Amino acid sequence: MSKSIKSQWDFGELFPTEQTRRVLSVSELTTQVKRVLEKQMGSLWVSGEISNLRAQSSGHIYFTLKDAASQLSCVLFRKESVPQRELLQDGQKVLLQGDVTVYEARGQYQLLVRAVELQGVGALQLKFEQLKQRLAAEGLFASERKRPLPPYPQRIGLITSPTGAAIRDVLHVVQRRNPSLEIIFVSCRVQGEGAAIEIAEAIRLLNQFSARSSRREEALAEGRIESQSLLTSATTRLDLILVTRGGGSLEDLWAFNEEAVARAIHASEIPVVSAVGHEIDFTIADFVADVRAATPSAAAEIITEGVFASRQFVAEAATVMNLRVRQQLARGQEDFESVTRRMLRAHPRRRLDEQAQRLDELQSSLLRSAQQGVRGQRVTWQNLTTRLLRVHPGPSLKLRRERLGVAVRQMREQGQHHFGQTRNRFLNLETRLRLLGPEQVLARGYSLTMDAATGAVLRDATKVKPGQRLKTRLKAGEILSRVES
Repeated sequence: MSKSIKSQWDFGELFPTEQTRRVLSVSELTTQVKRVLEKQMGSLWVSGEISNLRAQSSGHIYFTLKDAASQLSCVLFRKESVPQRELLQDGQKVLLQGDVTVYEARGQYQLLVRAVELQGVGALQLKFEQLKQRLAAEGLFASERKRPLPPYPQRIGLITSPTGAAIRDVLHVVQRRNPSLEIIFVSCRVQGEGAAIEIAEAIRLLNQFSARSSRREEALAEGRIESQSLLTSATTRLDLILVTRGGGSLEDLWAFNEEAVARAIHASEIPVVSAVGHEIDFTIADFVADVRAATPSAAAEIITEGVFASRQFVAEAATVMNLRVRQQLARGQEDFESVTRRMLRAHPRRRLDEQAQRLDELQSSLLRSAQQGVRGQRVTWQNLTTRLLRVHPGPSLKLRRERLGVAVRQMREQGQHHFGQTRNRFLNLETRLRLLGPEQVLARGYSLTMDAATGAVLRDATKVKPGQRLKTRLKAGEILSRVES
């Protein structure tokens, strides 16, 4: 170290001796940080929200775990046996277990994920998918077990909360479309702890309620009980059961995703209509039920559709019956008039009148036949006269003479036309020959050089020899020359 400063002019040792120092490369520093981090932190649990999820074709999944203040890079390798890894998505809250390490290529610390636990809605969604797959494998969703709804239900069971909006919607639609529909209402909770048990118990209660009524009706039909004892109890047989509630979050609707409710709907002897939440909401109860409605109001419309559609038929019944009676009377009147006409036609005076009319028609026909015979002979005479005139040689010769004159004119015109075309073609060829002739080329200033002895045209200067005689033809005259080089 430099010596201590004694005054304002004493600056100490300006150039101290060089100290020994250890210099690390980036790779060495990163390796040491990785060892310290893995040794100190080890395996741990961390919670947060997924963002920037990226699934590679190799099967590895990269994403960022973040909270309100920080973020952490995470890697889930393909070899890690993490269940339901395909359910991971951006915005999902999760609880991760893994090892903290450093990715040396970037000098970035990250979490190697070993286990994943979904939180909040994600956990419920996972539970929903698992139960859905299991029940589907057992055949609870099979379409062949779906039962059709009765077209004209007289009495239904309604399971919902007495204070919710669903019951108001259903009653409003039923009052408007089918006021005579009887509703057996069973109150229960539709969300919260124990709601699923109450819903399943309500379904079983309505089935027992309807079964007792059916047994009483069978006993009445067989005469085992008095009909008087069935006056009140015989009206309790149900045509269908409506399980419904209004919209809400996944947690609010979770009671209808419980296995107890699904089993109760599957075991129901009465067709079940499920109308839970809004149009976008789907629950396990919707898949198991015989019919799924988008909303409580839509369910009420489905149930009352048969009666509501038949209201127009009933309203028009009086008019239709009146029309049918009028049509029947009209057909009877036509039959009566037809019989009357037949009786008139069978009267003897009618037969005499018809015979007299027939005699008049025969007389008229005879006169027409005579007149037609005379007209026919006249037409035959006229036809013979016309044929005789047609075979006279005079008109035939005149016609042939006219045809000959036309043919001569046509031949003369065609000959002149052909001669003109030939003359024009000859003139065109003469013009083209004159333009392409060598005289035209020589007239433009070119010359034609030939061997004076053979007359062969020269086209290459390398083909001539010194001393060879040449003849050059110009536009006017010729020139004799001798090759020097």
